[in-house]
Amino acid sequence: MNILRRYGSGLLATFVATGLVMVLGCGDDSGLAKRYPVTGTVKYKGEPVSKGRITFTPDTPAGRAAEGYITNGSYSLSTTGDPNDGALPGKYKISVTAVDVNTEEMKKIAKGGQFHHDGAFKKANEEAKALVPSKYALADTSGLTKEVTAGTNKIDFDLTD
Repeated sequence: MNILRRYGSGLLATFVATGLVMVLGCGDDSGLAKRYPVTGTVKYKGEPVSKGRITFTPDTPAGRAAEGYITNGSYSLSTTGDPNDGALPGKYKISVTAVDVNTEEMKKIAKGGQFHHDGAFKKANEEAKALVPSKYALADTSGLTKEVTAGTNKIDFDLTD
């Protein structure tokens, strides 16, 4: 009994500290719950979309969006910005933006400063070619929905007009 009185508060502090280390050690620096890999392909009329961005917007306010770049028709999602860290489980609305912009022309224009060539930027953006229909640019108009589940998720999209 003397031992508990003498070391009781120290033992309690040790148990609490050990518990905190165990709990905090189970996650990552993002503070988010476990995320699961999400990869797939994006095609338009059966052909791989050469470049673009795909975004999974959660159906619930408690969720968190995940996004990724499309390269040669393939993508993988990230929630925190770390490459391929995946998405939280749940239901999502999906948006896809894919535009072919003359990047070399944009780089030349940009050398003059942010506002120096606003007209040239506007013209280059107007001349950009959409690689998928504009309805896919917004999660509310795309008509695309998917669910991310625990485990590895392969989710493919074949977009049409």
